[in-house]
Formats: sequence, structure tokens, C-alpha cells
Amino acid sequence: MRKVLQTQEGELMPGWQKRSMEHQKLYKDFLQRADKKKILKQLPDIHEEAFEKIDCLKCANCCKNYSPRFKTPDIKRISRYLKMKEGDFIDTYLRLDEEGDYVAKLRPCPFLGADNYCTIYEERPSDCHRFPYTDEDVLLKRPHITLKNSSFCPIVHFVLERLV
Repeated sequence: MRKVLQTQEGELMPGWQKRSMEHQKLYKDFLQRADKKKILKQLPDIHEEAFEKIDCLKCANCCKNYSPRFKTPDIKRISRYLKMKEGDFIDTYLRLDEEGDYVAKLRPCPFLGADNYCTIYEERPSDCHRFPYTDEDVLLKRPHITLKNSSFCPIVHFVLERLV
């Protein structure tokens, strides 16, 4: 996790989720017609700007409401870190979703601390490390994920607003 839209006082900027929901059609249309090469060149700078302005630790919506996929390398690494057998780790923390992927059994994520810090941050799943995908081609290649993410992640909303 990183930096949520804040006012000067550090409070979350009011209304970003409502604006994001109102702009879903605009975002969808933009993602369908976007000049992919041009957008991919812009993403790194906009991504960095978003993380300078937005504090993930004030939000943690991703960890509170959704689960990453826990791929085999993630399971091996995290279970080793927690000094658990892989099977015990899976039984304790994971379930198979509709797509056959391992995801967290509980919400919020069992590794999210009360302070919104990840208790396994250095060993977190690769999906967590890459989220919110605002500096890579997933933003364009998987528009349905981008649209979903923009509804709960202020960074995705910020990036889309800057691109549109």
C-alpha cells in the first residue's frame, strides 16, 4: 500500500467515489478508444503524481474489501515467512474462488493491521505488490478491472481523471 486523495489537513477528499461512479461510462469509452502507446508513455508520471498526493494508509479499501490472488509462489513464500506448512496456510487463510484462484477467506484481509499497514508487506502477494496497476498495461488491457478498481481505489480514479 502507498499513499488517499487528501485535503491540506490530510482528510480524504470528499466525493471522489461519487465522481468515479458518475464517470464510469466516460472511463469505459476512453479505455476502449485510447491510444495505447501514448497512454503507456504517460502512465509512469501520472502514477508517481498520484502516489505523491494519495496516502494508501488512509484508505486501504483494497485490503478491506477485496482479496488478491494468492499464486503458488506467493503461498510458498508467505507460508515460509509465517513458519507454516503450505497446506496449513491454505486451510487457515485461503479459499478457492469461482475462477479457481486462491483468495483470502476473510475480509478485511487477515494480514491488514489496525493501522492499515500490511503485516506481511515484504512478503505480500504479487497482486498486492502490483496493485493498482496504474503504471502498467493492465490499465488498458483489462478495462473491466480498471473500471472496478476505480470505484474503490482513489489512485485509479486520479489516474483516469488525469488521462481523460
